[in-house]
Amino acid sequence: MNALLPAPERTITSTPVALPSTESVLGQAADENFPVALRLLSRTVRGHLLAVYGFARLADDIGDEAEGDRLELLDWLAAELDRAARGVATHPLLARLTPTIRQFDLPLDPFERLIEANRRDQVVRRYQTFDDLIGYCLLSAAPVGELVLRIFEVSSPDRIALSDDVCNGLQIVEHIQDVAEDVARDRVYLPQSDLSSFGCTEAELRAPRTSPALRAVLRYEAGRARRLLGSVVPLARQLPFQPRIAVCGFAAGGLAALDAVERAGYEVLARRCRPRPLRLALHLGRTGLAASTGRAR
Repeated sequence: MNALLPAPERTITSTPVALPSTESVLGQAADENFPVALRLLSRTVRGHLLAVYGFARLADDIGDEAEGDRLELLDWLAAELDRAARGVATHPLLARLTPTIRQFDLPLDPFERLIEANRRDQVVRRYQTFDDLIGYCLLSAAPVGELVLRIFEVSSPDRIALSDDVCNGLQIVEHIQDVAEDVARDRVYLPQSDLSSFGCTEAELRAPRTSPALRAVLRYEAGRARRLLGSVVPLARQLPFQPRIAVCGFAAGGLAALDAVERAGYEVLARRCRPRPLRLALHLGRTGLAASTGRAR
């Protein structure tokens, strides 16, 4: 499942008129589980983080909601990314990305993997095993963490591997929260082998309320997500203050979202489980303290 899809043959050179505006894309940052750009960070760093977020969110919006030929639009985004690297992008979000790419000499591969994840979403609707799902998460989520480390100029292979865990955990949390939304798009991210092991049918994902079997699956996946998010502590221990706060904030949002799911008894079909600000702040403090003292909490 890790092989990339064949290279696209089509490109669109002009900006498609049906794409969402810069304001609508960046406005979604407030709805994420995690703080995209914490106020504790410098204004300059926050601007670079928002530039990366804008690209990732635009790619997801195209892959999830765009009308028309989404693969063709993703081809346009890949071409526009190349133009952004050369300083000639036509879409405001991609033009906004140019200074970030240039200042930190960012490779385009992480951005290309985000596009590839959305290409895959158009053709792959189910994942048989957890390893298959992780292969998808390495395209859809992990590249963002790598880019964050590169913006803070603290990346290394070992740190990127730990960041991959955190980002994959965040992605799994979203899959837990968004079962109904995903299945409405005919996408099931919960591994088929796990659904089978707990006796959960796909029909139960479309029900108005969460069944006992589905709750068992979600509890199991939540445990996996928590373990992955735990990699934030060894990662944060290696980082200076600003990147430490940023990565702890990301993980704290995922942990707070899992708390919300657990408080709801894993009822994710009949209600929207969102992280509470106080729980996020609590996890931010705990992970930051654990990283500072060398003790996991």
